[in-house]
Amino acid sequence: MDGTLLILLQILVAAAVCWINFVAIDLFFKLPEKGGVVGAAAIGKRIEEKGGGLHGGFMMGNIVSSPDASAGTLLASCGVFIAGIPGGLLAALLVYIGNRICHDPGYAGTTGCITATFIVYGFTLIGFSAAAFIAGMVIAILTIQGISHVHASRLLSRLWKVRRG
Repeated sequence: MDGTLLILLQILVAAAVCWINFVAIDLFFKLPEKGGVVGAAAIGKRIEEKGGGLHGGFMMGNIVSSPDASAGTLLASCGVFIAGIPGGLLAALLVYIGNRICHDPGYAGTTGCITATFIVYGFTLIGFSAAAFIAGMVIAILTIQGISHVHASRLLSRLWKVRRG
């Protein structure tokens, strides 16, 4: 297989794995339930006014307002790239401190960083590079925050409804 194609495939796989990791953790920690940190509720309500889903907007607001599992996953990828598992765990400590600075009552960011550390490291054992996860996580974040707030918030709201049962 051509080296460039292999790298692109690794980035796409990494993006999917990162997306699943951070969305699942954010749903587990109930980020779509309400705006948990300052600014999150305002962002969620504004996205709803534009035609998006309120609960998805709350989750997106939490992502913007405090280090959550998406930031944790990106920082873990960078940490593993630099220093392996110790680098990822140092990133988790920094995310934890960032959450406390933001008065974030939850631990989604720290948990996402820890799980991502071991996920990324595990994938490096089968030939993936941590750099593929850095690029993949940027793509994953763009699918939630950068492409369409309306559509992303609706998708997150649907996932929230499934999670609530």
